[in-house]
Amino acid sequence: MAKTKTKNNSKQKDILRSTSAPLVKSSPKKSQKSIEDLLTEAAELLEQSQPELALPLAEEALQRLEDERRQRDSSQVQDEIDIEELLLLAAQGRPTLPPALVLNAEILVALGDVDPARRNFTLATQIDKDGALISAEPWLWLAQLCEEGGRESIRYFEQACEVLRNEIEVLEDAVNEMTNNPDGEAGTRRVLDEKKSKLADALCAMAEVYMTDLSWETDAEARCETLVTEAVAVCPDDLSAGVLQTLASVRISQERFDEARTALKRSLDIWYKAIPSPEESVANGTSDAEPAPEDDLRKPDFATRVSLTRLLMEVQLEQLALSVLEGLVREDDQSVECWYLGGWCQVLIAQKPDVASETKLKSQRTARTWLENCLRLYRIQDYDDDRLRDHANELVNGLKVELAADGEMDEDGDDGWEDVDEQDDGDDEDEDVDLEIEDDVNGHAASKTSDGDVEMT
Repeated sequence: MAKTKTKNNSKQKDILRSTSAPLVKSSPKKSQKSIEDLLTEAAELLEQSQPELALPLAEEALQRLEDERRQRDSSQVQDEIDIEELLLLAAQGRPTLPPALVLNAEILVALGDVDPARRNFTLATQIDKDGALISAEPWLWLAQLCEEGGRESIRYFEQACEVLRNEIEVLEDAVNEMTNNPDGEAGTRRVLDEKKSKLADALCAMAEVYMTDLSWETDAEARCETLVTEAVAVCPDDLSAGVLQTLASVRISQERFDEARTALKRSLDIWYKAIPSPEESVANGTSDAEPAPEDDLRKPDFATRVSLTRLLMEVQLEQLALSVLEGLVREDDQSVECWYLGGWCQVLIAQKPDVASETKLKSQRTARTWLENCLRLYRIQDYDDDRLRDHANELVNGLKVELAADGEMDEDGDDGWEDVDEQDDGDDEDEDVDLEIEDDVNGHAASKTSDGDVEMT
């Protein structure tokens, strides 16, 4: 859940300043669908990345839930919402206000309307203080969206962790009571593992806050250690790839690089299939390591895998980083950052003191291809990262010198490189860019060295 830019919109709906205010200002014509159907369809549309279609449905559901509440509670003080009554309604399978508020807020986040989303998340937590109906999600969102960051983020994360720990305790008791119901036990265990994984992620997020916003605090390192230790302990092994990355990041900050390498290799082992030896590659007709399938829960999301490659490069596991990056650019060949990291990674490989001259030259050529793609996409997408651009150009200039010295520049004297600021925009923005990794990058054979590192050949 990354921070989302707020979209300025003077006509933006003002959602629920108090529990007695209408949930939406306008009163659109009611559909014939039930509230349950409206919420289900809105959730499905959000899942399908169609938040603009989901919002009207979610708002109508909120309006109708609010109308029902006002009719039901007409004899009570309007600002009071009885959580026990909501729990009873939920037990009867009827929709309730807090989950609808959370869904509406998630849709607003997807649309970039952060302020009303934050208000709805906050209201949901005020109504359902223990998370009985909404779980930990609103607090996790608020931790990400809060403008103050630092201590305020930690406060939200701690509330989310408390909710998750309570849920885990209940689920563990339920599993222990299901010894004679294997099917029910398996389903409950899956939910339990998901909750444990979410708790571990929240603990890791807190550790990252202490490594960044709160790094100046005297006990920041000790708190990081406590948080990542609990995260590793609580997270199921099959779902712990991201947790182990955070552990590695902490170890790097402590300059405990061997332990960081171990943690990163353990992380990769969870979701990245073992890299075959050259003999196995020939026998199987494959040469690359293969990631887990896209729907495999063990596989971290795209952004987490990009972060993984940076960590691998930081601890001098460039070959592993390159193998992951090749998979990432196959998945999204428009990622400026991935092309940049791949080029930089190849430069680092070429700079190793014991690298063979042939391998060095090959890595430099490949780095040129990756960085050229990076800068082209940077210009076309109007990408906004001056440091990345400047470093990419610095690497390019170094490659120009190296390749010219080896007689590897283009015969016509045009090395194909220009500073991105000096390039003519032309019609690039209207062209489809066909980017491919060269065969000598994708088709490498890989083998493991005696210490477990991957050696590309």
